[in-house]
Amino acid sequence: MLRSKGRILRAVQNLEEIASPHISSYLILVMKAKLVLENGTIFTGESFGANGEMTGEVVFNTSITGYQEILTDPSYAGQIVTMTYPLIGNYGVNTDDLESVKPHVSGFVVKEYSEFPSNFRSTESLGNWLTQHNIVGIQGIDTRMLTKMIRSVGAMRGIISTADGDDKNLLAKVQRSPHMSGLDLASRVTTAKSYLWDKVDTTPFALPLTNTVSKKKCNVVVYDYGVKQNILRRLTSYRCNLTVLPAQTSAEDVLKMNPDGIFLSNGPGDPAAVTYAIESLKKLIGKKPIFGICLGHQLLALALGGKTFKLKFGHRGANHPVKNLKTGAIEITSQNHGFAVDPDSLDPQSIEITHENWNDHTNEGFRHRSLPIFSVQYHPEASPGPHDSDYLFKQFREMMDSSLG
Repeated sequence: MLRSKGRILRAVQNLEEIASPHISSYLILVMKAKLVLENGTIFTGESFGANGEMTGEVVFNTSITGYQEILTDPSYAGQIVTMTYPLIGNYGVNTDDLESVKPHVSGFVVKEYSEFPSNFRSTESLGNWLTQHNIVGIQGIDTRMLTKMIRSVGAMRGIISTADGDDKNLLAKVQRSPHMSGLDLASRVTTAKSYLWDKVDTTPFALPLTNTVSKKKCNVVVYDYGVKQNILRRLTSYRCNLTVLPAQTSAEDVLKMNPDGIFLSNGPGDPAAVTYAIESLKKLIGKKPIFGICLGHQLLALALGGKTFKLKFGHRGANHPVKNLKTGAIEITSQNHGFAVDPDSLDPQSIEITHENWNDHTNEGFRHRSLPIFSVQYHPEASPGPHDSDYLFKQFREMMDSSLG
């Protein structure tokens, strides 16, 4: 029998075995779930969240908190996320910690799910919330083994199912599912139409609004490849009026708006597959100040003639050390990406490498030597997470101020 500290009574095969009627209201019937990987490994656990099945690339995240932000981050589209921290769901979910209007993960894997959350901001349990959004979860498996396997073999396709118990059928479904390489997912998560954004974070946990920049408002267009709402809130706090655009918006349409700056958001999938975005960026380089993060960083590198490649198991967590090569400082950063920029593919005459991952020495940032363009691989808004890199938003604002004269 799988153990779960939050459960009052485990599933039983015969309800007549319950001797005390007054505890019957606490009975929780547990449905079996399976996680099958493309290498044939099978994990059997308990279902929480919705019933059904879903395929995706199985990855892991090392964050201790912030599962709600992870689940609603559009950058996780097409992925089954495994949390390495063993207890998940203990503080429930709330309306403040959303990064988008719904979860985007294909599935959720945890060691132990907390059925009964305890937090003053909690509005409901994680399991109920996942059920409402039709997200399948599995708990009670050895997430340490799974994580070590991913680190050894690399990120793999997988399937979570409560509907099919046949291992051969499940493995066949996994093998028919798409690979992440070559997959354009930005078009799946981007906004259908443009919209204005003027909201700031008003919770008691918000970073202070910035008073060190010009009082003048800057007009910024945001390419939405899967943007997180807290990125928009940080840009707004630096006195930017935002117009969020679909990923397919042409360079010509952007230039007609005559913005003071262009922001390239995070997003899911293979950057090399988002060819329409790369072509638009090629036409925008040198026209306006540009700041990119995550997928936006990769797309900008491709537009500048660089190359990207798939990492073995990616960077996902809120504790990744990044060295700022200009200052020598180590920033603790929040990250979520499975692809990276090849720094050797960038022209050193025009591009300066500015940041480096201190775990595996992959590229984490660059800037153009003569044009007002820079980007980073990680998430400087860090919601949740460390705020070491919030200065990058100020840097973008100052770059726009300089261009305006």
